Amino acid sequence: MICGYCQREIADNSNFCYFCGARQQGAQPARSVRRLMRSATDKKLAGICGGLGEYFEMDSTLVRLIWVLVVVFTGIFPGVIVYLLAWLIMPEAPQDVHASQPAPQPNP
Repeated sequence: MICGYCQREIADNSNFCYFCGARQQGAQPARSVRRLMRSATDKKLAGICGGLGEYFEMDSTLVRLIWVLVVVFTGIFPGVIVYLLAWLIMPEAPQDVHASQPAPQPNP
């Protein structure tokens, strides 16, 4: 890859030029930013387990099962308090715009 500013050869996936420090056009970000949020689509009560499943890239049913086992083995009261705190603290993920709009119906 050639730097667009100083015209020197740099590595193909570089975000910045090694020589002049200029940001390269079309360079991909180093990593995407993930936020821990309550799920807007995969929820039973508040979307806490669905959001945890999306964040850790796990099946939400498995997260729910683990949550129930932790609550049963550590006592019901602390598990409910942690769930309620997570409900208050975690923001809800925005709804997908395309999923919330009904599909257009063809005219007969």
